[in-house]
Formats: sequence, structure tokens, C-alpha cells
Amino acid sequence: MKAQIGIIGGSGLYSMPGFEFQQEVTVDTPWGRPSDNYMVGQMEGKSVAFLARHGRGHRISPSELNFRANIYGFKALGVERIVSLSAVGSLKEEHAPLDFVIPDQFFDRTKSRPSTFFGEGLVVHISFSDPICPQMSQVVYQACLDEQVRAKLGGTYVCMEGPQFSTKAESNFYRSLGMDVIGMTNLQEAKLAREAEICYVTIAMVTDYDCWHPDHDAVTVSQIVSNLTRNAENACRVVKRAVAQMPDARECKCGSALANAIITDRTKVPELTRKKLELIVGKYL
Repeated sequence: MKAQIGIIGGSGLYSMPGFEFQQEVTVDTPWGRPSDNYMVGQMEGKSVAFLARHGRGHRISPSELNFRANIYGFKALGVERIVSLSAVGSLKEEHAPLDFVIPDQFFDRTKSRPSTFFGEGLVVHISFSDPICPQMSQVVYQACLDEQVRAKLGGTYVCMEGPQFSTKAESNFYRSLGMDVIGMTNLQEAKLAREAEICYVTIAMVTDYDCWHPDHDAVTVSQIVSNLTRNAENACRVVKRAVAQMPDARECKCGSALANAIITDRTKVPELTRKKLELIVGKYL
């Protein structure tokens, strides 16, 4: 079963209003199993595949996520665009809880997460100066405006390791650098989506002011879950509108990200690596 658009989100997103669920699809990958099965169906006349990032029931910690399997699974389903929903803390007064931010940059504070499909005899260096698909960003931002959801287009998402939240020193350091929001998941997704030549955009849903805010108590899971629930309705409306407005043609460079990125002599690529990465890079080898 194939899909055009992928949605990454939390538990329950596969049952969001307007999604006509058709089939639960299991995908095996060279990197093991994705976080969960994909829910493939129709939304606004388009074929869509949903994946619960942390598994249904929220069973997988950010540092334990099998990012490669998750993105490869979308590629195997034929997905060309991914909309990723992510709960984040705000690092600026202007991004209030329940606001949405559509970042255009990332800052990496993770430590040892696998974030490339390549290696094992095949060296590839993609361009990542602009990690978010500009075409998708505009579509999602317009969807927020149309649904009257307060949103900002642009900004920097700090991707930290977790699962602990930030110290005040860390939070204030990121603020001093002008960062906008902080989360634990989206950077690796963006890198791997670019390597897979899939367009990618993040909808960062603000749940709290992190721990820097003088009038904001230390972040708790109960606060975040409460705001996540309140964000869910807005997220469903924005995603539905964005899917409806997504143009058929891709006018970005995401679909040819590997064209000039392979540095290894094609004749030197090991056969096992070639087979393993056939879906990702086969057309260039």
C-alpha cells in the first residue's frame, strides 16, 4: 500500500478527524522495526500514512527512537512529504504555550544518535544549510492562518538529548543565542528525510516556557500533557488543511538532495551496502 504524505505525531493521531483509515501496515527495514505500524488511509483526497513517533501508548524515549527505520518506512510506502508534529518548550516570551512555531533551522545538542543512512563503504554529504522544505513551510503556515491558529514562520529548534528537561543554565544559554524552541526529536528526522529525498517540515507545538521564565514553575509532565491535549484540536485542523492545500508538484530541491552528494567512487561501493540502500540511493548507483 502506498501513500503520498507522511504524518509523524503522538499517540492517537491516526484517529484524527478527517482521516479515513484503511489499513495498518507493517514495514520491515534494514535498521529494524519503526516505532509502530503505519496507519495508511485517505485525507482530503490524498493518501496519507501516520506514524506514532513514540509508539502507541508513548513507549519509546526520544533517545531510543529508531529514526532510520521510521523514515525508511515512509520511503518504502512511497511518501514524498512528511509533516512532523512535535511538542516543544518555548525559549522566547513571544512564543506562548499553545502557539505553533514552524522552524527553519536546527541546533544540535544530541550526543550519539544515528542520523545518517550512509557509511559501510558509501560516503555521502548532503547539503543541510536549509533543513526544512520551504514549500511545505509556506503551506503549513498558511494552514495555521486559515485555521486562526497563532503561529510563527521561521526560527531555530534546539534538539537536546533528554529525556530530562533542561537546567536553568542550559535554558538561559540557548536564549542568549537567540534560539526559539527546544525539543528532543526533530533534528534526526529532518536529516534522514533529506537523505531520503523526502520533503520535511516541523510543526512545533509550544507546551511550556521551559524553565527559564521567572513566572513559570519548573516544567512538569502533567503541564505538558495538559497543553498537548489542548494543542491536539488545533493540530488536527492545521494538518487537515495543510494536506488539502499541498500542491501535487514539488518545487523544491529536496527530491534531488543526493544528486551531487555522493563522494564515493560508484565502482567501490560494497555490494551489501548497495543492496541495503537500494531504495534510498539506487537510482544514482
